[in-house]
Amino acid sequence: MAGDSSERDIKPTGHTRCAWAALSGNTLMIEYHDREWGVPVHDDLLLFEFLILEGAQAGLSWQTVLNKREEYRRAFHSFNPKRIAQYGSMDAARLMGNPGIIRNRLKISATISNAQAFLRVLDETGSFSDYLWKFVGGQPIQHSFAALKQVPATSPESDAMSKALMKRGFRFVGSTICYAFMQATGMVNDHTTDCFRYDAVR
Repeated sequence: MAGDSSERDIKPTGHTRCAWAALSGNTLMIEYHDREWGVPVHDDLLLFEFLILEGAQAGLSWQTVLNKREEYRRAFHSFNPKRIAQYGSMDAARLMGNPGIIRNRLKISATISNAQAFLRVLDETGSFSDYLWKFVGGQPIQHSFAALKQVPATSPESDAMSKALMKRGFRFVGSTICYAFMQATGMVNDHTTDCFRYDAVR
């Protein structure tokens, strides 16, 4: 994951955070906000992990996914796309029987096909990171939202990313999912301006 260690140190609880994290009352959510959310990611495998997790969130809360993240890593071989791309019916059955992940047959199937699509993009372009970051011109989009209600659910960039990924065979990559993915991986800085992380991730 990109960013030096100082960017990931958790600040004292007295610091102002984005409302979605501050009001969650969940330690994992707060740590995720303070250490990861909005930090630019350029590692291909970590981008793949985030894309799968954001797709798994569809219809659910991010807290639900975050609580299951470590089991996802165990169940999906640390999000190794080469391993996942080779999953067959026995693997799908194993995953459907795992209460530590979201047992949705369509999402599990999409994870396998997304791994295959990821490998195709990698073979063609050489870098999944470069392929995705081109949708924001290679640099994080810096927003300056004062309140959570101002933060959009989609953008022209997420629309374009969604359309391109779907064309390449990815699933669970609608524009809303793509925008959440862009927020998580630092393609856009959507920390609110009063949040102590707003300047840190610029």
